[in-house]
Amino acid sequence: ARFGTPNPDSSASGTTPPVAPSDTASPGTPSPTAPSPTASASVSLATPPVAPTDSPTQDANSPADPHSHALDSAPSPDTTFPADDVPPVDALILVDLQTAFVSGDNAVPNAPRLLDRATDLLNRARAAGTVVVHLQNDGPPGADDEIGTPGWQLYLPTTPGPREHIIRKPRDDGFDATPLGEILITAGVRSLAICGVMSEMCVHATARTALARGYRVVLPHDAHGTYDIPAVPGVSDAIPAQAVSRVAAWSLGDQPNITTPAAAVTFTP
Repeated sequence: ARFGTPNPDSSASGTTPPVAPSDTASPGTPSPTAPSPTASASVSLATPPVAPTDSPTQDANSPADPHSHALDSAPSPDTTFPADDVPPVDALILVDLQTAFVSGDNAVPNAPRLLDRATDLLNRARAAGTVVVHLQNDGPPGADDEIGTPGWQLYLPTTPGPREHIIRKPRDDGFDATPLGEILITAGVRSLAICGVMSEMCVHATARTALARGYRVVLPHDAHGTYDIPAVPGVSDAIPAQAVSRVAAWSLGDQPNITTPAAAVTFTP
């Protein structure tokens, strides 16, 4: 969950359904010794991505370029809503809640609180029939989340089905080289809540791409976390994890709601 660098994207309008990218990549292939992906049962439900075209004209029903769509208009920032009055969301994305990061001696600070908030969000999303996506990072050999190791396993119980999906990802961004975008479009999702780890890496990268694709994003302030940044002589003192998470959320700009507590997030079927 701590590899790669998120690509900066511009914010996009949330007033129209998100647009499927024309260059959707295929998920990375695990090594021959790795266990079979747990996402296979649910990912197959997504519709195939739209094939790119070199034609100078475009059919009226063809999807538009997501980047040109992003420049059309910008929704009013969600931060105009009081923390306890945010509109319901259509999906919940849980980012890299894997055993290595939320349990044991190497867990992120305040892991019990993070798990409590994530569990509450998950239970209420399931009860509402909302789309749920568990992202699972495939770490490289020797990493805490190396494929197939105990630390790689998802910590919270999952129930894969038509409305709950497990997606393995090779990089920080949950949309990069995965079927996440197809799943959300197929389900008609326009807004989503994101929780998990790490705030400044996989959570941030996934939230930024969601914004660029036109989704309304809610990032509950008490439902994502990371590690302390150690001090570096001559550079800076140590930075506590809570401050890192706050800055990571703030750097997403004024479109996502980043001050809502998890308890105030509600879901649509």
